[in-house]
Amino acid sequence: MEIMLAIVVGLLYASGVFMMFRRSLVKLIMGVILLGNGVNLLIFLLGRLEKGAPPIIGVSQKSLAGQVYADPIPQALILTAIVISFGLQAFAIVLLKRAYKVLHTDDLDDINTREEEQ
Repeated sequence: MEIMLAIVVGLLYASGVFMMFRRSLVKLIMGVILLGNGVNLLIFLLGRLEKGAPPIIGVSQKSLAGQVYADPIPQALILTAIVISFGLQAFAIVLLKRAYKVLHTDDLDDINTREEEQ
C-alpha cells in the first residue's frame, strides 16, 4: 500500500511541476494545487500507515508502551496544510480573474512583454 501511495506522490509531483512549466496562469495554479496535494500525501506517508487506537493514555497507565497507536502529528500538519493551501488557491484564483480582466490574457509571455513595454 505504501509503495502505491509513493508512486501516486511521485505522479502528483511530476504532473504538478509539468503544469507549472506551462505558459498559462490557469495551468500554473493547477500545478500548484497538484503539488500541494502531493506534499499532503507525502506528509501522511511519512507518519507511517498504521491502524491503531487513538494515542490516549488511560488513568491506570503510565505510557503507551507496547500498544499500537496512530500518530496525530502528521494528521494535524495535513489539516493545517489543507487550510493554508485553500487560502492560497482562493487568492490565486481571484488574482487570475483580476489579471485576466485587466490584461485580457492568461499567457505569461504576453503579461511579461506588456510589463516591459510600459
